[in-house]
Order: sequence, then C-alpha cells, then structure tokens
Amino acid sequence: MERSDVYEWLLEKENPSVRYFTLTGLLGKEENDTEVLEAKKAIMETGAVPQLLALQNDDGSWGEPGAFYGDKYHGTVWTLLILAELAADPYDDRVRKACEFILSHSRYEDGGFSVRENKKTHMGLKSTVIPCLTGNMLWSLIRLGYADDPRISDSISWITRHQRADDGIERVPEGETEKRLFNACLGQHTCHMGAAKAMKALAAIPPEKRNPEVLKKIDELSEYFLIHHIYKKSHNLDEISRPGWLKLSFPRMYQTDLLELLTVFSDLGIKDPRLDDALLILLQKRGPDGKWLLEFSFNGKMNIQIEKSGRPSKWITLRAMKALKFYGESI
Repeated sequence: MERSDVYEWLLEKENPSVRYFTLTGLLGKEENDTEVLEAKKAIMETGAVPQLLALQNDDGSWGEPGAFYGDKYHGTVWTLLILAELAADPYDDRVRKACEFILSHSRYEDGGFSVRENKKTHMGLKSTVIPCLTGNMLWSLIRLGYADDPRISDSISWITRHQRADDGIERVPEGETEKRLFNACLGQHTCHMGAAKAMKALAAIPPEKRNPEVLKKIDELSEYFLIHHIYKKSHNLDEISRPGWLKLSFPRMYQTDLLELLTVFSDLGIKDPRLDDALLILLQKRGPDGKWLLEFSFNGKMNIQIEKSGRPSKWITLRAMKALKFYGESI
C-alpha cells in the first residue's frame, strides 16, 4: 500500500480523533485550519467521545463514584484518560466536570493522585497515592485544559520530588518512609509503568513552562529508559523485561509499551542510539499494507470498544508513523 493510501485511511471521518491527530501531527496543519476545526468539532459529535459522555453521572463521574480507580476500566479515572487520549474538548462543561471530580476525590493535598478517597476529607487517601495514576491524571488534566491550574503545579512538583528514576537501590527513598498500601510502586526498584506515565506527563508540559526541576526529572527518566533500551533488562540487554511491553495497544491505561515510550521520546525531541532496538521492532511490526495491528486490547472492560484486537489499527499506525517520522525512518 502506498503511503498516500495509509494517509487516506487515517483521514477517514469515521474516527474524528485519529483524523485530527493525522492532520496536525503528521500533515502539520495548524489548529485554526478549516479541516482541523471540523475534525475537532466532529470529535464531540460522533464516535467514542459522545458515547462516553452519555454515560456520565451528574457529579461528573462514571459508574460507582467511589470506585473511580478500582472499577477497571469503567471508572472515572480510566474514562477521563480515554477522553484525553481522544482529544475531547477541554471547554466542554461535561469534560470539565469530570476533571473537577478527579481533582476533588482522587488528588491528595500534596499533588499526588490516590486510588481511594479519604472518607473524612473526601480527598485522595495519602497512603494510596501511586506514581502511574499521578502521571496518568496529570497528563490527562494537562491535555484537558488544566495546565495553568495551581493544583496541577502541585502535581508536577509531586513528580519532581517523588518519582523514582534509579535502577534499583537498597534503601527507601527520602520522604517515603511512611507505610504505604502499594509498596511495590515505591519499593527497591523504580516502577517501569510509573516512570513511563510520569515522563509522559512531563512531556505534555509546554517547553517554555518546564522549570529546572522538570527538566532535571525528564533527564533522569529519559536515562532510566535509555539504559533499558526501553524494554530490556538493564543488567542484561539480551533479556526482555516483560514480553507485554512489545505488544502494541491503545489505550495503555496504567501499562506501557515500546510505542508509547517512543512517542514520548519523540515528543521530547530526544534521539539516542539506545532507542534503535525499539525502533527496529516497531518497523518489523509494520504490515505489507503499511499498517500496524492492535496486538492487545482492553475491549470488553471499557465503557466503549476501541478498534478490534488483531486487526489493522488506526491508533497504532498513527502513533508509529508519527514516531518514525521524527526518527527519520522511511514511512
């Protein structure tokens, strides 16, 4: 299949979100371009976004309000993440209500996001603040128009203070001495998923708004993934850390894969030969038709279905082409 045919496929109007990102991310059209504006309007009128918003509770949540995280993957946390991935309109009242619900019920006062609500304060419960959720919610809220909100500044600071980027230590990180419910998230080794979501969130901050602490943490997290070649064991590069990181999926929820991380690296403008192994795998996964397959899916667990597992995926193809375009590969 010619590249032009793949572009035509991505630009089909049945998936306005993919069409929007293809116009802006691959074809370089400005936000005020007529086609871009039409695609953004269509996102809120057809397809997945209006289907999700039709299921929303009056308080801005989805499903059981108190199970905003635990209801995988129907709850508010996961639905908000999907809305951000699909480029829902930040100015839509329903979207803002969802954002405010999460900021009120999941966020702890220091900026971290918790999987449970404190029944007394009705804010996030400190002992259940975890890195992957904090990164996911920070990324989502930035994408949904909250970049300048002071509560978001606190969450950015939480990541710069607490997010690990080491390759295994024998001591508990400073400031993390209190008992936590999820010790694996802040145990003797950096949580790969938590680090991935933190880096993704920091990459969403406009470059001109990245303070020295943010830039330092981006450098630390980048190096962490580079010594792992994204998906390998750093102490033995002949071994794969987790085979699941080689399976391309959308959305990734709290998990990650090599494509999500390559996309983050390209967003940050980082080129390094230690990314070549992951780029080669990505190229090898491209089919003769120029498309990539959806290799893993949460369909059946989400409020909506996003594409079909084992079939050509517009989301995977879009992201793969975007990453390869930055890294100079022929697409």
